[in-house]
Amino acid sequence: MLPTWSRLPPFALAWLLALACLLPGPVTASELFESVGVSIEPIRVTDRVYYVRGQAGMVSSENEGFNSNAGFVITDDGVVVFDALGTPALGAALLERIRSITDQPVRRIIVSHYHSDHFYGTQAFKAAGAEIWAHESVRSYLATEAPAARLAERRQSLWPWVNEKSRVLAPDRYLSGTTRFTMGGIDFTILPAGPAHTAEDIMMLVEQESVLFAGDVMFAGRVPFVGDADSRAWLGALDRLAEIAPGHVIVGHGPHSDDAPADIDLTRRYLRFLRKTMGAAIEDLETFDEVYGRTDWSGFSHLPAFDAANRGNAYNTYLLMQREALQAGD
Repeated sequence: MLPTWSRLPPFALAWLLALACLLPGPVTASELFESVGVSIEPIRVTDRVYYVRGQAGMVSSENEGFNSNAGFVITDDGVVVFDALGTPALGAALLERIRSITDQPVRRIIVSHYHSDHFYGTQAFKAAGAEIWAHESVRSYLATEAPAARLAERRQSLWPWVNEKSRVLAPDRYLSGTTRFTMGGIDFTILPAGPAHTAEDIMMLVEQESVLFAGDVMFAGRVPFVGDADSRAWLGALDRLAEIAPGHVIVGHGPHSDDAPADIDLTRRYLRFLRKTMGAAIEDLETFDEVYGRTDWSGFSHLPAFDAANRGNAYNTYLLMQREALQAGD
């Protein structure tokens, strides 16, 4: 039996064909989001592993929110992405860059932690059919008012790349403990690293490529963002990272490392310095302003993001050392 459209009168069939020519074709993810002006160029680390490197410094309208890294692994059965950048627009741009390198579909996004500069781009990948994985501690974050508050702020500071269509997406799968999977002949191991930079930190080891995606457990070339992190636990996570001894480490901010033990030094020295100076101030009953004003910051003040991040990092560490002192007294 012939299909219904083939039995239409010739004039009706011609009208339908003309209408079809006027209708838009399939849209790409990038067409659903604002375009970006910043340059996003994949850097090849191994035959299968690439990453894009965000600009140094804190998030701003000048860098369009592109201050963090994201990477991807091309397997014979799809692409695994680690982190998704800081706006839906950047996520869409990253997706287009991946498509320019491989025809393999993006199947999975592993999110290192739920700071907005690392996961807002998941919206573009989700629209293209990818699945989002993150640590189970993300549940606690999503249950607070913080995600809505951050999204409202980003709609102001990063408009139009974060706008009224932007959404905070929950993971499709929550992870606990070490998680292993294989895709296209490549073995992946997801390693819980928190509490460190955040409670939900995870890293991803690409076994055959000897590449570790470390997220913000390790910073390179800029002052780390400490926030309300547990710096004592973070130092322990750095020790575990060093024990893995991968050939390459792709960090959350800054250039990738081909010498992890040596390049861990910046993050480790900075955290130790904060804990030492702020801890001494607590013991001596000094106020924060007193200790901050007399501290010699010259070992770190030349680094990008120092002016924007250091005072807040130091103050939060001062409060942390107060809590640790009280707990020790109890």
